Amino acid sequence: MSTSSDDIVAVGGDLAPETLLAAYRAGVFPWPTEDLPLLWFCPRRRAILEFDALHVGRSLARARRRTQLRFTIDADFGAVIRACAEVPRPEQDGTWINVEMVEAYERLYCLGIAHSVEAWRDGDLVGGIYGVDSGGVFAAESMFHRESWASKLALLHLVEHLGSRGLDWLDIQVMTPHMVHLGAREITRRDFLALLRRTRRRELLLFP
Repeated sequence: MSTSSDDIVAVGGDLAPETLLAAYRAGVFPWPTEDLPLLWFCPRRRAILEFDALHVGRSLARARRRTQLRFTIDADFGAVIRACAEVPRPEQDGTWINVEMVEAYERLYCLGIAHSVEAWRDGDLVGGIYGVDSGGVFAAESMFHRESWASKLALLHLVEHLGSRGLDWLDIQVMTPHMVHLGAREITRRDFLALLRRTRRRELLLFP
């Protein structure tokens, strides 16, 4: 992910559940940086994925039709977030998902606020994605894969689930090349916060 200092809206604080939930409901998320106090971001250019603009290319569509993976929701949140922290990423030297972040989001999961989608092959976890439900709006935090297509197919499973609950877009926070290919776009901070407020007023129940 790439951000600038202008995207930082707060410094310090803690990762208590009430702090995190209040932040997400205001469109803000934490991004720890080594040797610095806890940083809180609300990017000037916010990346979102609107479901009616989702682009499923030929290769992904073929993988979707042929996959033998099994997908679950909230079956192993801890394994997903730890895999997101541990699986090497060629474009990154490290991860912002440190031990404190893992523990904080596991607390959110226990409270029914954080959720995960898992992709399984023969009982092995091969891909997944996790994020936060801030009251009818879902912020995707991170995803991983241990075999081709697993994370992308997990994302499609998440989109299908959220769509079935009435949601029509996903907060992906900061744009990545992968999300560009899927049809994501950037909007201004002001437009994002207005969209966040409108969607939260719908009081959607995204997870049972």
